[in-house]
Amino acid sequence: MNVFDVKIDALGGGPADLARYRGRALLVVNVASRCGLTPQYAGLQALADTYADRGLTVLGVPCNQFAGQEPGTAAEIEEFCQVNYGVTFPLTEKVDVNGPDRHPLYAELVSTPDAEGHTGDIRWNFEKFLVAPDGSVADRFAPQVAPDSPELRAAIEKVLPG
Repeated sequence: MNVFDVKIDALGGGPADLARYRGRALLVVNVASRCGLTPQYAGLQALADTYADRGLTVLGVPCNQFAGQEPGTAAEIEEFCQVNYGVTFPLTEKVDVNGPDRHPLYAELVSTPDAEGHTGDIRWNFEKFLVAPDGSVADRFAPQVAPDSPELRAAIEKVLPG
């Protein structure tokens, strides 16, 4: 099993069908609308725009586990993202990323270490996981690593298909 085999619903309902991203790089980010890091949505959208034609999909995964910073309904989250940040990349249903109800997607992701060697629980909103086109988890980035950071961009460049 790999990331592309995990079942998760789209924010608006119905399956998100991660299998359709097989063969593409995928940047999975747990997102929140009321966080100090929320402006990263703009950078994530810029990554999506810059690399879409080269095989990257950004996938936002709303989560309300960190100080209740994603309390909205699916419709409220979608509207917030579109109106404030022009988000066009896909968003999944709101899930738990830690604890006993951790979504299977995050069960697949959390064993990958970041640059400091951290594995396990997600530390905060906007932690990023880079998934290679074969579905393996290639890299993990702390929440404070900005979408336009050189280290994230270099990692993306390494796993782009073709």
